[in-house]
Amino acid sequence: MKTRMFFIAHLLLWCSFDAIAQAPCVPCERLKDLKLPDVTIVKVEARSSDTIPTWGSDAYIKKPFCRVVGKISSEINFEVLLPQQWNGRFIMSGGGAFVGSIDNSYRENVNDGYATAGTDTGHKGEPFDAAWANNNMERQFNFGRQALHLTTVVAKSIMEAHYCKRPLYSYFLGCSNGGRQGLVEAQFYPDDFDGIVAGAPAYSWPALGAKFIKVNQKNYPDPKNLTPILTSDNLKLLQEYVLKQCDNLDGLTDKIITDPRDCKFDFSKLPLCINNLPGATCFTKEQLAVIRAVYEPLVVDDKRIYPEYPIGLEAEIGAWDWWISGTSDQKPSLHYLLSTHTYKYFVFNDANWDYTKYEFKNYSKETQFAASFLDARQTDYSEFKKHNGKLIIFHGWNDPALSAYSTIEHYEAAMQKDKDLNSYIRLFLLPGVLHCAGGTGCDNVDWLALIQAWVEKNQAPDRVISSKQVQGKTVATRPVYPYPKVTVYGGSGDASQEKSYVVKQ
Repeated sequence: MKTRMFFIAHLLLWCSFDAIAQAPCVPCERLKDLKLPDVTIVKVEARSSDTIPTWGSDAYIKKPFCRVVGKISSEINFEVLLPQQWNGRFIMSGGGAFVGSIDNSYRENVNDGYATAGTDTGHKGEPFDAAWANNNMERQFNFGRQALHLTTVVAKSIMEAHYCKRPLYSYFLGCSNGGRQGLVEAQFYPDDFDGIVAGAPAYSWPALGAKFIKVNQKNYPDPKNLTPILTSDNLKLLQEYVLKQCDNLDGLTDKIITDPRDCKFDFSKLPLCINNLPGATCFTKEQLAVIRAVYEPLVVDDKRIYPEYPIGLEAEIGAWDWWISGTSDQKPSLHYLLSTHTYKYFVFNDANWDYTKYEFKNYSKETQFAASFLDARQTDYSEFKKHNGKLIIFHGWNDPALSAYSTIEHYEAAMQKDKDLNSYIRLFLLPGVLHCAGGTGCDNVDWLALIQAWVEKNQAPDRVISSKQVQGKTVATRPVYPYPKVTVYGGSGDASQEKSYVVKQ
């Protein structure tokens, strides 16, 4: 009954739009009295400026704005920020990992006249803890699909009430789980946003979780002793051998492998420890088994479930140490936390589920239900195309969290459905870049400016300039071309300047 009422409330939100459109403009202080079906306005405040703590650094809003905080249904908390001087545009941001708090990464864009919004996707908790989902279908569905869409609907309604008009253009930008949310919006709610940027999308959650579990079984074989098999010395030694074999394949020795597909790494070159005793300059059989599990696809019953990871940058800070090996301050690894919590609380709804005993025999059947609301695997974007939507997908080639090969597989499958895909969806692969950002490569791109130019001026991103910034200073730039094009060094000129690069023929 509760689920039925939930969907009825969703329908009523849509039916209320015409009535709202006829209402007079509502000043900030009166928005607390705004009546929307299944929505509770919790707080409304007019501010001349504000400093808001965020995950990374604080957000500084320096222009007058109105903040609306509310709740949809029983647990979907949201925030909408309405600038006094509105440019007619709306930006929604995605949430990372399991979210758990209102994530509005574009608060500072209020300074430039953008209205913004964020949501906790229907629960409170730490980003890598999903215990809140255990045996709670409403929370699971909110997180997987519904909360972002409902927040978008409500945010636009509030804007219409306040400004007496709906947004002229609406944009969504997110990375990781936020990238998955972007694909969910394009696939299931194609008229929510005019432009979407989906970075490193975790679009196949149970599949990538299964890949993580396979690695966890080898890296953390004892669930009662989460000391990783891989060591920091292993990562340094592995990266040393990888760079020795593959760094200069692109004509540059710069710790950036332009296209990891060109690296045919010979694992037999890795030194095996004598008598299998651990050391700083060798690998035990168990350590090699972990490495191979990362660099091999997960195959179950002759079916490829999740691809291998691209080679390179194993020892960079924020790479394997955080995500795969758990050899930094992040212990256990983020792969361990994400995968075990996904399977405990979404797949099996069993807090005592033991990853070490999982045999993958019934993988497809066991994960089918969770995948039905967590995944964004549909490759038919025809409805999004009909709404004239534009989608930019990007992925760091050396992402240790999510394999860039997975995103390539999704894009190629979509290309099979629509040979004209490039006219409204484009994929960019960033060499030497980790998860969403970081690494040795040029990881900084103004994705908002690119998607806005594509949507509003029909300026398709044919050549994107990425940059590397150190302490606020740009130290390198490189062009990136839409997949399947590959950027290569032209053979002469300053390798830190984008003009020295050409398209691989």
